[in-house]
Amino acid sequence: MPLKYVLDEHLRGLFWRYIQRREARGVVPIDVVRAGDFEDLALGEPDSWLLVWAERENRILVSRDQRTLPIHLAEHLKSGRHSPGVFLLRSGPVVRAVEFMVCAAYASEESEWADRITFIP
Repeated sequence: MPLKYVLDEHLRGLFWRYIQRREARGVVPIDVVRAGDFEDLALGEPDSWLLVWAERENRILVSRDQRTLPIHLAEHLKSGRHSPGVFLLRSGPVVRAVEFMVCAAYASEESEWADRITFIP
């Protein structure tokens, strides 16, 4: 089964638009949702809740928050919880990051990303 993703709210702009344009072309689809699109995952929710939601929905969290998200993930794991994983974006072309997500979705196992942060292009 392909991996699923949830985008942190600050990726609702250009990053999300690129994914939507890519999906409209009918290429290999990826399952991506955004923070702010669900009643139980509203805009402005703290990272700690975003991690709980991602765990419950079995979605890898994709974010640019390299400053505080690692701290929140460490606290999340220390409390006995788990994470499907976190992909932290480096600066660079959006296309590279999205193509990484596509490859990871179809060519890897969930266990490869669980409970850790991966920096992606």
